[in-house]
Amino acid sequence: MNESPTPDPKPQSPRPQVIPRIPPLEMLRCFTLRSPSSTATATNLPSSPSRLPATNSREGTPRSSAQPSPTVNLIREYTLAVQTKSYNELWSKIQVHQEQVQHPEVEHLEVEVEEGVKSPQLLGQVLHPNRESVQEGLRRARPNTLTRLVSAYFDNSEQTSHHLCLLLHHSVHRARSLYDPLQDLLDILPLDPSSLTHSQCEWAFNVFLQFDRLNNPFPHPDSGNFDDMCLCFSQLRQQLDLRLNKSSGRIHILRRSTTCSALCLIGTAVGVTISAMAIAAHALVALVGVSFFAFLPTNFTKKELQHVAQLDAAAKGTFVLNNELKTIDRLVARLHGAIESDKLLIRLGLERGSDRYPIHEVLKQLRKNYHNIRHQLDDLEEHICLCFVTVNRARSRLLQEIQSNPLPLFLLCIGVSYKERWKCGG
Repeated sequence: MNESPTPDPKPQSPRPQVIPRIPPLEMLRCFTLRSPSSTATATNLPSSPSRLPATNSREGTPRSSAQPSPTVNLIREYTLAVQTKSYNELWSKIQVHQEQVQHPEVEHLEVEVEEGVKSPQLLGQVLHPNRESVQEGLRRARPNTLTRLVSAYFDNSEQTSHHLCLLLHHSVHRARSLYDPLQDLLDILPLDPSSLTHSQCEWAFNVFLQFDRLNNPFPHPDSGNFDDMCLCFSQLRQQLDLRLNKSSGRIHILRRSTTCSALCLIGTAVGVTISAMAIAAHALVALVGVSFFAFLPTNFTKKELQHVAQLDAAAKGTFVLNNELKTIDRLVARLHGAIESDKLLIRLGLERGSDRYPIHEVLKQLRKNYHNIRHQLDDLEEHICLCFVTVNRARSRLLQEIQSNPLPLFLLCIGVSYKERWKCGG
């Protein structure tokens, strides 16, 4: 019996290359972290997208066969945001200013920051539109509830930028200055404890004393520095949402009235056609009256839509900025805890003196912690800059809406009489 030849195995097609997902370090944590206990897992993530070269958004965005999830959208939005021209320009301005205010003595930097708070030099460079442009735009708008809400938004966003720019960014610089002597120590001292000399141990002991003597550059999580701003933006967003719902209801009523007026117009036209010549004059009067009311709500609807655009721009900007502040608040709390942990470790080492093996154990643990703290400082600095971009985008959009519609749109509701509209120039 002839054996049938064994069929050749089919060549396997090469697997398609999978583009690795590059999750942003902290934009995802804003939605996933619930407690500081997950710090160890979060700090082991890949580096931030801002350090990657700019790529095509279609090619650099992860894809999935399943339905798109909010996580993928966050990755895409964050990656694109840190690669924009406005982000890079803002980053350069902040870095140039930081180099100008650098001081060799870290303990005196806080006094310099307090003096910088009184100077609007850096704030005028990074905040757009500036205060003068905002005041000019608000001056042209008539005072009403919306104008007061918008004015509160501009004031609070400027206060947020001021705080982040002149205080929190300096805290990042102070933290780096705090760890610079430790970095020099870790780079030079040998890993083998038996190789440590007495002079090296004395040097390490003095560096530990200096580190323990300086204060933590970041505020305590219970200090509530961000709570007031977050609460203000949250309340402002609630007020804007209420106004937005009311305006949407007005548009719905105006559109229904337009539809009813159009139906009446059609019915009147049919009545004119089939009516006797004796009542044609009366029907003509009704036709003209109904047609006038048919076109009246349409004009009101357009202006009310402009009103909704203003409210929507303010509400979206407030929502995004509030979330960004919460993310920065988490980063600051995490850095404060990490620095306090290193301080406690150094105090334990100082209690044991300048012996070789206690010094080595402290340096061994500090070497592990320093890598994570350095990346957390980079992430915080990026989110500070990204928060500036978010503030500027929201302020510019809202100011454009105000300048394009300077009239008081709250007067264009149904409940206002024709006489009041005429007095107001409507």
